[in-house]
This record gives sequence, C-alpha cells and structure tokens, in this order.
Amino acid sequence: MPEVVRLIPIVHEYYHPDMAGFLDRGDAGRQLATHLIEYADRPDVIVLALPRGGVPVAFEVAKRLKARLDVFLVRKLGVPGHPELAMGAIALGGVEVLSCDLIEELGIPPAVVQEVAARERIELDRRDRAFRGDRQPPVVRGRIAILIDDGLATGATMEAAIIALGRLEPGTIVVAVPVGAHETCERLRRLADRLVCLVTPVLFNAVGQWYRDFSQTTDDEVQRLLDIAASPDRAASEVRTDSRGL
Repeated sequence: MPEVVRLIPIVHEYYHPDMAGFLDRGDAGRQLATHLIEYADRPDVIVLALPRGGVPVAFEVAKRLKARLDVFLVRKLGVPGHPELAMGAIALGGVEVLSCDLIEELGIPPAVVQEVAARERIELDRRDRAFRGDRQPPVVRGRIAILIDDGLATGATMEAAIIALGRLEPGTIVVAVPVGAHETCERLRRLADRLVCLVTPVLFNAVGQWYRDFSQTTDDEVQRLLDIAASPDRAASEVRTDSRGL
C-alpha cells in the first residue's frame, strides 16, 4: 500500500456554474469528476456510492478517475407519511443518526422511530446481499475514500455514511455531490476532510429539482453499473452510461 498523503484537510469547496442543473445523474457525475481530477490514476483512491441514486453519479466519477467503484450502504429513515423527508439514517455496523430537532418538532414517538429503523435495517441487509453478492467489502483503511450521492437535502444519510466510514479508518474522507442545501453542506464539511459540491442554491427545496431527469434508479441498474465497473474489459458500448430511465 503506497503512503497516503492527506491532501487538503478540512476544505469546503462550492462551485456555482452558470447552469440550471443537470440533465441526469450521468451528466452530474461527469461534471463532478472534473472537480476531482487530482485523484485520478491513484491506487490509494476508492469511490464509494450511496445507493441507489448515487451509483450512476459515482460510476462516471470512478470511470474518469480510473478508480475502483463500490457501494457504501446507508438507509434513510423516512418520516411516516412523508417518506422523502429524512428523520435520520442508518448504516452498516450499527450506525444510527437521528435528526432530533425534526423528530421533536413533528412529535414522532421514539417507538415509531425504532419501528422505521428496524424495517430499514432489513432493507439494508437485503441490498448488501443484492449489490455485493459474494464480493467482499472494500478495504478502505489508509485510503482516500470519495463518498458520492446524487445530492444533499437534510444530509442524514451522508452523515451516517461519514460516521460509519470513519470507523473503517480511511486516510481521507472526501464527500462529493452535484447539488446540496447550503446549511447541510456547512454541517457536513465539519465531519469530512473535504467537501465538494457543484451547486449550493440559495433556495433549495429538493434534490430532484436540479435534474431534468430524476427517475428512480433501480436495483438492476445499480447491479449493472457495478458489474461494468468491475469488468473494464467489457464492450465499449456498455461502458458509457445511458442514464435515461435511471
């Protein structure tokens, strides 16, 4: 294992390109990769995607950087009746991050929070089996780990991912997303070694508003991209992602 150099400790980067958003997750990943190019061709770099939506973004980044791609499994704890609103998140290894202020504001009983968490742990285990199969989890100790999602709203899932990943002792944790709420980025930058966000709009309602195509990414699409990333000798026609329908 080559010596790992801590590149830029505690750096927060915002980019405001002159654009309305992204065509789709593949387009977002290609744009994001241009701001991570210093990590290209380094054997100590690994790209970790938060499934499912983060996978097509991370696929393009890993391809441009010529880095290994894998998934880092985290599950959002959705508010009952409003599943897109995160009241917390869980990750492998027993990590649980709760948005206590939101839970208190909405008056959600602790028993309900734990019920949602138990249900999501089952889904977390299912995805681990589905996406990884017989492959062993990646070794990240001492390496530069780039955590990628398709965007940051409350940031609960990314926060859980950072905490869980930190327990595996990587050399550097880089969080990279195409778009994120300003307050969320401010909070997460204190947890990661570096945060790169291409767009931090003043008025932020939802991640999907910044994509022309924000179709749901399927399990099959996640598995297909992971298989392609693991087999660089596949046909060139397969390697380029068609993000339509993701």
